[in-house]
Amino acid sequence: MGSALVEAGADLNAHAAGMWHHETPLHWAASNDDVELIDALLDAGADIEHPGSSISGGPPSDSALGYAQWKALRRLYERGAAMNLSRAAALGLMPLVTELARATPAPDGEELATACWNACRAGQLEAARYLAERGADMSWSAPWSGETPLDAAIDQRQHEVVAWLTESGAVSRSGPTAP
Repeated sequence: MGSALVEAGADLNAHAAGMWHHETPLHWAASNDDVELIDALLDAGADIEHPGSSISGGPPSDSALGYAQWKALRRLYERGAAMNLSRAAALGLMPLVTELARATPAPDGEELATACWNACRAGQLEAARYLAERGADMSWSAPWSGETPLDAAIDQRQHEVVAWLTESGAVSRSGPTAP
């Protein structure tokens, strides 16, 4: 499919027309957990790190992370997308999470909290525990939604993570206990 588009002259890295963001077809595929389309676009030469995500202005992996599209995020990782602490935590890539958390300079409190929030949302209990041990704020509210790690885990029905967060004293935006 992707090669047919290229042969027809399509620009695989073209930005969305008439939109406030600059997402490409690969961003769209990542936002929709469309692994087959991700593969087709990458096989045809789409730029895996092209900026333009509606989430952050970043690469397609930010679109997958922001829209909780875990299969897409994993495929982008498998295909060579750069990983940061939040992406690695959401995928439960513990050797990479450990490496990034111990990097110099060390991640700041916001980066740790964001990564832990994403780990909780994705049901990655080991990553969430590790980041909490490293100082991630378990009551941190995401600036884009106001959700705490507990809220994110509840929203995604991550029951094991919800139980751990509750036992650990984490709070939801509505108070000390989950709604």
